[in-house]
Order: sequence, then C-alpha cells, then structure tokens
Amino acid sequence: MAKLGTIAFGGPAVHVAMLRDEVVRRRGWLDDAEFLDLFGAVSVLPGPSSTQLAIVISRRRAGWPGLLVGGACFIAPAMAIVLVLAWAYVRYGTTPAGGGVLDGIAPVVVAIVAVALWDLGRRALKHQWFVIFGALAIAAYAAGINVLLPLVVAGVLAAVVANRHRLARMNAFVPVLPLLPAVASVRVRPSALDVLAEFLKLGTVVFGSGYALLAFLRADLVDQLGWLTEQQVLDAVAAGQVTPGPVFTTATFVGYLVGGVPLALVATLGIFAPSFVLVAALEPFVARIRASAWLAPALDGVTVAALGLMVAVTVDLGRRAITDAVTLALLGVALAVLLRWKPNAFWLVTGGAGVGLARGLL
Repeated sequence: MAKLGTIAFGGPAVHVAMLRDEVVRRRGWLDDAEFLDLFGAVSVLPGPSSTQLAIVISRRRAGWPGLLVGGACFIAPAMAIVLVLAWAYVRYGTTPAGGGVLDGIAPVVVAIVAVALWDLGRRALKHQWFVIFGALAIAAYAAGINVLLPLVVAGVLAAVVANRHRLARMNAFVPVLPLLPAVASVRVRPSALDVLAEFLKLGTVVFGSGYALLAFLRADLVDQLGWLTEQQVLDAVAAGQVTPGPVFTTATFVGYLVGGVPLALVATLGIFAPSFVLVAALEPFVARIRASAWLAPALDGVTVAALGLMVAVTVDLGRRAITDAVTLALLGVALAVLLRWKPNAFWLVTGGAGVGLARGLL
C-alpha cells in the first residue's frame, strides 16, 4: 500500500485501477468478482472511496492489523508530500507541482484506468440493461449531480428489477437514511479540538472527489469559520490533486496553514479516521450482502454506477492530460504496452515521469 500511496497520481479512478492491478492481477489476493463487491460497497460510504478500498482490501488480507497498517501506509506518503508543499507555500507563496513530471505521468495513468475499466466493466455488466446505469451515472456526473444519487438510484433499481416477481406479491419500502446535518463552532483562530471536530465532520459527510470536498471547505473554512481565504482553499485542493495517494490529504495542507505541523496531523487524522471506522463496520457484512436476494443486485447496480462515474472522471483526466502530440503518443504507447505485456503500473508511471522530466529540461 505504501508503494501505491507513493506513485498513484491522478485521483480515485487511478487509485482503483492501480489497486486492481496490484491485488488482483499481480498478487492474487482477490479475484475480480470480490474486488468489484468491495469497490461497490465502499462507493456508497462517505469519505475518500479509493482510500476506503485500500483499507478494506488490507482488512481482507491481514485482519484488523492489516486494516490499520494498510490504510496508514496508503495515506502517509501523500501526507508527507503535501506537508512539504504546504511548507513551500507558506515560505514562498506557491505550490510546486512538478510541471513536466506530471505532464508525463498524466497520459500514462489515463491508459492504466482505461484498461482497468475495460476489464472490470466486462465482469460488472452482468445484464445488458446494466449499461443504462453506467450511462446515467456518466450523465449525472456531467450535470454536476451529487455522486451519491446515481449510486443509490442504480442500487435501488437493480434490486427492484431483480425482485420484481416478489414485488408483485408484496409491498416494498426501501428506506434511505438522510445525512445528519453537522454544525461547527465559529472561531477564527482554531484550536486542535476545533480542527479535529471540523475534519471529523468532513470525513463523515463528504461524498465524492476532492472537488466535492472543495465545496464543503469553501462553505465551512471561508464563509462560516473564516480560517482561510478562498484562494488558500483552492491552493489546498490543488495540492491534494497534484500529489499521489488520497486527494483528501488536502486536509493536511489546510491544517498546516492554520496551525503548522501539529494541526496538519490533527486535520489528517480527523478526515481519515471515519473511513477506518466505516470500513471496519461494513466489511464483515459484504458476504451477507452478496448472499441476499435484495442486496446482491443492489450491490451490482451500485458497482456499475460507480464504474460509470470512473468513466466520466477518466474522460476529464484525458482532456487535461492530452495536450499535444507527445502526450497523445505517451497515451498510445502506454495502452499498447498494457494490452500486450501487462507490466506493473509502477514501471509505466516511472517511465512517464522520466519522459516528462526530460521534456521539461529541454
């Protein structure tokens, strides 16, 4: 997990693809069916879904110690890098993003995600009409709809369709629990307890990517609490986006800005702690969900919708990554190598970084 936390640039879609490459194809810890079940299950949890996927896989592999160690190893490299960026930001007023290196990595990670989506999609699309769920998820993403909605809708519809004969003989009611509103105290100079409370709340209620986190950070830290300016929040999210590992390490950057290294660690603990608790509570029930006549098709629907969201995110990544003939060539070469030889993603990312670095120095 530490390796993936160090090289998995590009956000949740890339993390999922690299996790699948490492734990399914290379190590054989899971098969694709089990991987998809875990992916679908964590997709409906609040918090960073790809981090939760790393945590739940670690729990499956090595029990409760694995849950803690695997999750920590996935988070720690990104946290350390973001701390360096935050220090540079405070000292020099900028967030160095590695320019050419990231330009070389981006097309490679797009290729990695595309191949993973192809492989996972063929297994997840158990029925032809599941394609509709994926298409609706892509449309919802394009329309800016909260990512939870297509996941819930797909899960409910899949369960209803799979059990339509039962429904003809009974009245069914599917409850959806609303998120509890959270309130933070107003204080311009936050204490460690203030920071912990705020980021525990965010780790519990935020669904989606770092862009979803941005909306909450703006509302809370700028408008309500007055801890940061809007530009500082934007720079914090940018730092989370350009570093490997979880995008939610944006919290590390924010914590550093409001109180140095101690509050950076507190904020990081706060935003990720709920994920460990939620995964610990959910993981024992995944097998029961798969055995249920109602919940198993719901899990399939959620998984397909989550893959649809990954497709939409990958298209966005591709638009930003493919900027000229060189990046297009990198994408083509990476796709060809993946399809022909299926190498470890580490070597592809390293090769892309080398090409980007060499190009930046010329």
